[in-house]
Amino acid sequence: MEDPVNTSDFISMEKKVSNILSLSAGKIMSRNPVTVTADTPILKAQSLMFINKIGRLPVVDSKNHLVGIISKGDIFRSVVGDQIPSSAEEEYHDWVSRHYDLVTGWEERLGNEIPDLVKLFNKIGAKNIVDIGCGTGEHDIALAKKGFKVLGLEKSPLMFSKANSKLSKLGKSELKNLRFENGNYIELLEKEKNPFDAALFMGNAFTHLVDDHKEVLKVVSSKLSKNGIAFFQINNFYRLFNVRKRFLSLNFSKSKSGVGQDFAFLEFYDPPRKSNKNLTLNMAVFESGGNNWRLRSMNSTSILELDKSKMEALLRSAGFKTIDFYGADANGSLFKELNKNESYYLNVLAKK
Repeated sequence: MEDPVNTSDFISMEKKVSNILSLSAGKIMSRNPVTVTADTPILKAQSLMFINKIGRLPVVDSKNHLVGIISKGDIFRSVVGDQIPSSAEEEYHDWVSRHYDLVTGWEERLGNEIPDLVKLFNKIGAKNIVDIGCGTGEHDIALAKKGFKVLGLEKSPLMFSKANSKLSKLGKSELKNLRFENGNYIELLEKEKNPFDAALFMGNAFTHLVDDHKEVLKVVSSKLSKNGIAFFQINNFYRLFNVRKRFLSLNFSKSKSGVGQDFAFLEFYDPPRKSNKNLTLNMAVFESGGNNWRLRSMNSTSILELDKSKMEALLRSAGFKTIDFYGADANGSLFKELNKNESYYLNVLAKK
């Protein structure tokens, strides 16, 4: 049977490539290229690239001598280089803080989760709330606007800085109800004199406490009021490994700096290794200026592998008597029936 691809085409193509590669650069280079000078506004340089459908421009001096090259990537990095993580050497939570609000659909998430929390708090008469691992503070701000007194605790200095920077946009009543603190969770909790009616661990925060989760849980229990509760959002690891095959999420976002850049955020888990009993959460950040995607940065952190039985054992040892389990979709309502194959979150409500 004859090969459907004509062999002579490959031979011709091979000869053509060989001939082209033997040519000098001067034979095939673009002549009379579009250029800019060192004092050309970046906005104009960006426009020239867009109009001429090119990714870079030669930079020349007054005598038309080449002094450098400016690319779309140069423009992008100069504008948002400090907003999107680029160093994998940075501590994971500091690293992820740079794009946490970009990758999280806060409007949908808060629209579903806050009403459920408000209903829960009103039912038990909760007024004083502590949020451990509060991230960039969005849940706490939303609850403060509903009239609750909220303390947001965050270990990551950069996450804390992101949360604290949002206080300037709040009114006096919200500021009166809200406070953020940065540091070791056990130390921060122990110095609080007044009891809390509810403790929150949102967004899988509890599983990030690899080294001191038992100690944190005991301090939380001791700081809750007589009828206090603790609520946990935990990734449903059964679904992640048995249904999703380690894949957590893929989210896309456009740059908010107006440079026409797209981002993709890929999250997936690794199972425990022989030398490490914990899971590994990996996040990769990709960027595109409209052409090809490229990896910008990647980072990872250890995560506790928790399920219903492990959570129940931890909570009972910390003094919680009533423990209920629920399921939830990503950014969805908090108290649905748990389905181990479909629920994004394993949510836990514990009462003393």
